[in-house]
Amino acid sequence: MGSQTNAAPVIIKKKKVVGGDGHHGGAWKVAYADFVTAMMAFFMLMWLLNATTEKQRKGIADYFSPTVAINRISGGGDGAFGGDSVFSEQVLAQNGTGATNQRPTRHQNSRGELGQDEKAEELELREVDSMLMARGGESMFSIEMQRHIITRVTDEGLVIELFDIPDATLFAQDSAAPTPLLNELADMLVRVFGLVQNNVAIEAHTKSYPVVLKHNPVWELSSERADVMRQLMLDQGLHHNRVKRITGHADKEPASYDPTNLRNNRLEVVLLRKNVE
Repeated sequence: MGSQTNAAPVIIKKKKVVGGDGHHGGAWKVAYADFVTAMMAFFMLMWLLNATTEKQRKGIADYFSPTVAINRISGGGDGAFGGDSVFSEQVLAQNGTGATNQRPTRHQNSRGELGQDEKAEELELREVDSMLMARGGESMFSIEMQRHIITRVTDEGLVIELFDIPDATLFAQDSAAPTPLLNELADMLVRVFGLVQNNVAIEAHTKSYPVVLKHNPVWELSSERADVMRQLMLDQGLHHNRVKRITGHADKEPASYDPTNLRNNRLEVVLLRKNVE
């Protein structure tokens, strides 16, 4: 008989060790770091909005604007590319917004590559803008007057914004009575507008007033101020047929985050593009 042993069998237990529970891991640190970064960016944005002027904010916005060139010519049809080729002008554009030089569509928002008339008009608007803001040399306005002016070229035309500053306003306080400053601005605008034939639109905005007022004057005041600006420009020689509309916006489109800020008192004189009614 073989030998026998009384030794008990050896049992080995293997225990799987898992990493720390969620609250002991490091994932929360990443989320917290993202949150802190976002909050820091938010507070920096708030500080920049409060510490910069309108022109400085526009410069910052332009810095971050896309600069990728886009081909504005579009073709249309039933081919793979919607036309005979990517650059086809043999059939009408079908994308709803584009067009071509050969087949301009004036009722669409954009007409692809600008035609000769549109290019000439764009150059005229840019030239007027340069004259007003001294981008090409000497400005038509004095340094004091330039403090009240911001210009921008939009799809509607050249927008010339005139606004109040604490030590000099366009109108007497809470009224539609123009100050000598506004008379000078109107005179200079009419002189510059004499160089082009574009029509003009005039829009007025006001700051907000306390809600406890029995009668809030913002609608009447903005409408009166727009009409006063129209009359000033007519008196300076602007032909009445060139004024296509005047609008009072009250306090509905503030330029400042503080609706009661004096900066919200402003006029917008728009040199309209020829295809804008």
